[in-house]
Amino acid sequence: MALARNRRSERTVDYWPGFVDALSTLLLAIMFLLSVFVLAQFLLSREISGKDEAIDRLNSQINELTQLLALERSTGQDYQDQIATLRASLSSTEDEKSRLQRALESDSGSAAAASAEVEGLQSALDEEQQFSQRARSQIELLNQQLSALRQQIAALENALDVSESRDQESRTKIADLGRRLNVALAQRVQELSRYRSDFFGRLREILSDRENIRIVGDRFVFQSEVLFPSGSDVLQPAGTEEMAKLATAIKELAREIPSDINWIIRVDGHTDNIPVTGGRFEDNWELSTERAVAVVKYLISQGVPPERLAATGFGEFQPLDTDDTPEARDRNRRIELKLTER
Repeated sequence: MALARNRRSERTVDYWPGFVDALSTLLLAIMFLLSVFVLAQFLLSREISGKDEAIDRLNSQINELTQLLALERSTGQDYQDQIATLRASLSSTEDEKSRLQRALESDSGSAAAASAEVEGLQSALDEEQQFSQRARSQIELLNQQLSALRQQIAALENALDVSESRDQESRTKIADLGRRLNVALAQRVQELSRYRSDFFGRLREILSDRENIRIVGDRFVFQSEVLFPSGSDVLQPAGTEEMAKLATAIKELAREIPSDINWIIRVDGHTDNIPVTGGRFEDNWELSTERAVAVVKYLISQGVPPERLAATGFGEFQPLDTDDTPEARDRNRRIELKLTER
């Protein structure tokens, strides 16, 4: 009677670990989406920061050119004032020259002195005309420089407009990339879920007649006693028989899943909480890991692609049953197989 009750308890399906694994998968998907969003935000921030720096440099150049333009305009105004002064002086000199000429005509006795004074005034007039000519040349040069400065400012404003346009395009592309990544991720998760369902459906058909093999959530659980002798990592004949069936199902699945889905079969080794004594294993970590590796190596020998397998050991630290009873320890000594993404 006790044996019958033990068997009925072993056949009871514990849905809680499956629910936890489903939540873990959902959390991983959400974390991945958040990572993509953070990465997109980081790229966008870096792009915007570079654009802002370029805009700041362009604004600084515009300010410098504006100051230079104001200085050149002030200098040009000074030259204009000097030209006006020279013109007034020239007009006064010409009036004095006319007066002297009239005095010369009326007074021949002072002709020589007046003639000398007229020559001096003519010389001063020539110098003022030369100075006026040089001032006009400088004003013309300043006008050319002002025109060149206006062209540079116009070019900088055009560059600024182009930079802002590219910045807006970059933001649009990043937002579009984020949306496409989210859609692609959702599609991959959906496809993998479908193939996971097909895979476990086949395993149920192949292995459902064994009471020591259970389905817990999205994992197939093999009791260690089915595969290994106590304290050993060498597959026993009954274990190799079950692993051969599993290898056949995995190879059929590998032919159907598209190559762009990066899937693996993860083999997890678990032990009970009784420390390892004697033998070649130092602790339960090493025993659980070596058992997972032994299963992976056997599947590879049966033709399963090695890049589609992974082995991990958890020791006694991921129990299915936390009670400190022989029955709980029996449940915790197990090998789990899970179809997941790399």
